[in-house]
Amino acid sequence: MAKGKLTDLQFRNLKAGDKERLVADGGGLYVRIRAESVGGGVSFRFRSFVGGKQQWITLKASTLAEARRECDALRERAWEGMDLQLEKKLERERQKQKQLEERAALERQQAELAQELARQQALVTVRDLFERWAATDLKNRKDGGKEIRRMFEKDVLPVLGPLAVAEVRKGHITEITDALLLRGVNRMAKLILSLVRQMFRFAVDRDLIEFDPTSSIRKAKIGGKPVERDRVLAEEEIRELYRKLPDANMIPSTECAIGIMLSTLCRVGELSKARWEHIDFTAQTWTIPGEHSKNAKPHTIYLSDFALTQFERLATFRESELWLFPDRSKTTHVSDKSISKQINDRQTDRIRSNKSQHKDALKLAGGKWTPHDLRRTGATLMGNLGILPDVIEKCLNHTEQNKMKCVYQRQELKKPEFGISSYA
Repeated sequence: MAKGKLTDLQFRNLKAGDKERLVADGGGLYVRIRAESVGGGVSFRFRSFVGGKQQWITLKASTLAEARRECDALRERAWEGMDLQLEKKLERERQKQKQLEERAALERQQAELAQELARQQALVTVRDLFERWAATDLKNRKDGGKEIRRMFEKDVLPVLGPLAVAEVRKGHITEITDALLLRGVNRMAKLILSLVRQMFRFAVDRDLIEFDPTSSIRKAKIGGKPVERDRVLAEEEIRELYRKLPDANMIPSTECAIGIMLSTLCRVGELSKARWEHIDFTAQTWTIPGEHSKNAKPHTIYLSDFALTQFERLATFRESELWLFPDRSKTTHVSDKSISKQINDRQTDRIRSNKSQHKDALKLAGGKWTPHDLRRTGATLMGNLGILPDVIEKCLNHTEQNKMKCVYQRQELKKPEFGISSYA
């Protein structure tokens, strides 16, 4: 070891004091010990002379061995006459310039990525987005997204379909909802807005766009506050309806459907999908499978004599081995909207060239009615007859909100086949 160099023991025993101090290690290397009041940290400095002028350089080293190696390198450069302080300043400038260049390169890269994203967005049309949304999300719906596709094909895609997703603005969306409001279908306008919003949020989640163009559109502003329907047909209206049915020029199966909906409280969508295998004429029951019911639970309806008569009439002009209400191809059931449309077309003031003579054939004294109003009417009549609310809810196939009832009360509420004495 050269004269003056610190031993390892001496280095380890260096302690901070009241003041900062420098301890020589020889060859221009010094150990700097900070004052105890500022933490007492240890660092290393190198002293050299350039043109008779003293220079101090703070080293990067963190250990004594590293400091000695760094000091040896600096000493050689000092012997060559290099101004170490100037060199250190230049090195800082070079590092700063390097950082600036790296930042500029990163900004260029980000700009290129943004341009590429914009280019990709320009290639993705709303039609493309809808197909991707349909294949990813809508396919999981009960009907596989068929009804939403029908609505979009009619009202949304003719307006938005050719546009790039990134080009869609609030005005494009309100153009669609305004057209629906002009048609007087306010509830449909709200529903379309909700579905379009789902589609664009799907696009945001997948970085196809940065912002949802529907986000600033308030649903409450589209068509005003929703009004809950409370239409119930009076008993005299039901009699009036059955007097008018023969002259309404309806498909016979639809006449049967009206009687079935009123007497079973079923939903029009459940009836549209009904299959012959679900009807037991002997047991006088209709079983709605879970995949057809709104709450995804199977539901057995015990048919009254009147309801059974409607199914028996349907059987006399049976057009399909599978479906009660087949479509024109006879390969599947009719659209959920088919029965509703036939009823609606006979309560309108609009003249249709081939149906104008029947356009008001089913108008009733209490105003326009829908298939769902028949369900509400049937439930109301049951209540008026003193039937317990729990029984009515069972007939409606509503999901029981009381969880304890769901767990423990599993009775079917059907007529027992034997008396209490059978349990003895």
